[in-house]
Amino acid sequence: MGIASLNPSYGSNMQLNSPWRSDFPALAAFASEGQTYLDSAATAQKPQAMIAALTDYYQHGAANVHRAQHLPGERATRAFEAVREQIAHWLNAASSEQIIFTRGSTEALNLLAYGLETQFQPGDEIVISALEHHANLLPWQQLAQRRQLKLVVLPLDQHGDLDLGAAAQLIGPRCRLLAVSQLSNVLGRWLPLAPLLALAKAQGALTVVDGAQGAVHGRPDMQALSCDFYVFSAHKLYGPDGVGVLYGRPEALARLNHWQFGGEMVQHCDYQHARFRPAPLGFEAGTPPIAGVLGLGASLDYLNRLDAHAVAAHEAALHQQLLTGLNARAGIQLLGTPQVALACFSVTGVHHSDLAQLLCEQGIAVRAGQHCAMPLLASLGLGGAIRVSLGLYNNSSDLTCFFNALDQALELLQ
Repeated sequence: MGIASLNPSYGSNMQLNSPWRSDFPALAAFASEGQTYLDSAATAQKPQAMIAALTDYYQHGAANVHRAQHLPGERATRAFEAVREQIAHWLNAASSEQIIFTRGSTEALNLLAYGLETQFQPGDEIVISALEHHANLLPWQQLAQRRQLKLVVLPLDQHGDLDLGAAAQLIGPRCRLLAVSQLSNVLGRWLPLAPLLALAKAQGALTVVDGAQGAVHGRPDMQALSCDFYVFSAHKLYGPDGVGVLYGRPEALARLNHWQFGGEMVQHCDYQHARFRPAPLGFEAGTPPIAGVLGLGASLDYLNRLDAHAVAAHEAALHQQLLTGLNARAGIQLLGTPQVALACFSVTGVHHSDLAQLLCEQGIAVRAGQHCAMPLLASLGLGGAIRVSLGLYNNSSDLTCFFNALDQALELLQ
């Protein structure tokens, strides 16, 4: 008898029902199509409050920001800058001038790699971890190639945690920048940021934290974290796609060179010369994602109205049910020891694409492949894996559907 035929809490007598599920209209739409959404680490579904904010903006008239004296332009600018203030407060940043809007975490990290390029000399070192998403690997890899730098990769231990002993040896006097994730999108592990950042700061290095996953599962505090730069994406945080945020300490922002040009980032321009604004506007070339920024503000308003402790407790209990169900099945190998929100796994003798196809045919939306972390998967000896990831709207019933489908797929494949 398969585990899925037992109580859906898989080792607990508790049926977990999200009290926030009805706030997300896509869940009802998915249900009508027989779909179970378990891919929130790729992108989260959106609350009705955010959808309403986007509709309201367009229905009442769109306008560009920082450009016009007319009422629509002034109204759009005021709303846009109010969200900048809101995000500064949410991050516990000292000032809204530390908040730069981008089009995603990936663009924010590329902005840093290009903007900081002149800070490096041949032979300098950039340090990353072995579990980085491509977005926090490739910008630094390519910068290292352009400037004849050394890219140092911090190894993991047998549990999938970053090896702090090795890090203490590898973050040396030539280290000029440390760039690490807050939470792994593959292993579901929090990185030990406090000791890592301390090691980098002891060498006078700049510090970059990729919060694309971490910001979703715990409100970031820039005063406590004390990194030079922090990035996250709206679409994973129940907000719209096409919007990212780059936070920077004033001293660190002052070291950035401008990297995109045009629009209101220009302070003065003639045919042969130009001067550009400082952060934040100096790094928001062209028309910014105005509607998306307003949508992000609405998503943060929505999240702020929730009981953060209740959300964390629900996600933790649901995550434990997921891990219990996976561990109860023969042949399933978890990647690392996930701490929050997601689990990646492989199945002995089964190709991940075959399993993903059978799950897909049964209406289960999970991620399969290398999860934009090819070097990490290669180091684990895997060509790919299945990832199940949870949002605050998921229920135990979603896991029931998943495990039923998984058992049927494995009966065919094993």
